[in-house]
Amino acid sequence: MIDRRIALLQEEGITFKCHSNVGKNVKISDLMRQFDAIVLSGGSTVPRDLPVPGRELKGVHFAMDFLKQNNKRVAGKDFLVNADIESNILSEELLATGKNVVVIGGGDTGSDCVGTSNRHKAASVTQFELLPMPPKDRTDIMPWPTYPMLLKTTTSHEEGAQRHWSIATKQFIGDDQGNLKALKVVDLEWTTPAPGQPAKFTEVAGSERDPLRTGFVGYGICAPQQAGLLEELGVEFDNRGNVKAEEGKYATNVAKVFAAGDMRRGQSLVVWAISEGRECARKVDEYLMGSSMLESKESSILMSFQ
Repeated sequence: MIDRRIALLQEEGITFKCHSNVGKNVKISDLMRQFDAIVLSGGSTVPRDLPVPGRELKGVHFAMDFLKQNNKRVAGKDFLVNADIESNILSEELLATGKNVVVIGGGDTGSDCVGTSNRHKAASVTQFELLPMPPKDRTDIMPWPTYPMLLKTTTSHEEGAQRHWSIATKQFIGDDQGNLKALKVVDLEWTTPAPGQPAKFTEVAGSERDPLRTGFVGYGICAPQQAGLLEELGVEFDNRGNVKAEEGKYATNVAKVFAAGDMRRGQSLVVWAISEGRECARKVDEYLMGSSMLESKESSILMSFQ
């Protein structure tokens, strides 16, 4: 099915060039000279760090290091050869087997860590989420057809995990050899000051504790890699480290350079990448041609018949 889809795209006129690292074996200056428009649509690859005491301890790992290595293991590839730190590939094997695992973060990346740890036969798997536990059904503040922030239980969670909400990690505690042996956490109390204002949290007095005695910790990703391609292009970044491109226009501060998907909005779902890719394509068409007949959320062929 994948080969058929790629063949269709090639027949439409798309040229695929694999093993191309722009800024390394492909010159950015060549792309800017040879093409009339460029769309940045790479993924978010920079890990979300947790700047608390003890972060440097052995046993505290980024989720993508853990997951990427496991994907290579399942595919039968040697992930320890030619390890490249810049590509988030470690030269040590990461296994959760027999360990008490804590996953910090309740999103899809965290869910993947939960499932992978279970398949590694971890002794236990615990997941921490900073936000409060979502409701199971819609409430008055999320009426249809708005997207409801409901409790999501994935197949990974069904394999086994202790889930905790409204909890923050304050410190990683190590032993004499520099290995992680405990986590200091605290409960949070969330309040909404007034309707329409963002919720705030305060730490619950006396709730600090260290529930983990030995283990392995993983957490998520947040932004695209800036070093290399993006910095050399000179694109601006937003306050979250993503490529800055105005909502609905997708144009960056650099002429003829556009951005869409995770590159622009940060780590998100593939449906958003598909949606932004379509919208960005129309804006590029308008930039090149002055107008466009491509489908978009605001302009559809069906609308012209209404």
